[in-house]
Amino acid sequence: MEKCIFCMVARGEMSAKMVFENEHVVAFDDIAPQAPVHTLVIPRTHYASMSDSVPVDVLSAVFAAVPEVAAIKGVSDSGYRVIVNNGVDANQTVGHLHVHILGGREMSHGMVNFEGK
Repeated sequence: MEKCIFCMVARGEMSAKMVFENEHVVAFDDIAPQAPVHTLVIPRTHYASMSDSVPVDVLSAVFAAVPEVAAIKGVSDSGYRVIVNNGVDANQTVGHLHVHILGGREMSHGMVNFEGK
């Protein structure tokens, strides 16, 4: 996708604080971090979400990068949270499959705040 922000990062057309990359994925720090460590892992190939018929090898490459990124970011031993927001109701804000790695502090119990819903 020519105008996809994450595709532009993967192609090197938009700057990002790169953490890890290989032929299948790139990982970079989130520009609006929700924790001291907040890094995104994306496939180099554009898939809008997990619902976009993503091949198993692409999913495997994305998730295989997670522990490597966690080690680079120094949260392997203390722990980290891995989140995939998939679609509008999950508040996926960029239409390119991505995995959030959050760490660097103790996370609150539970996954989300449903704001009374």
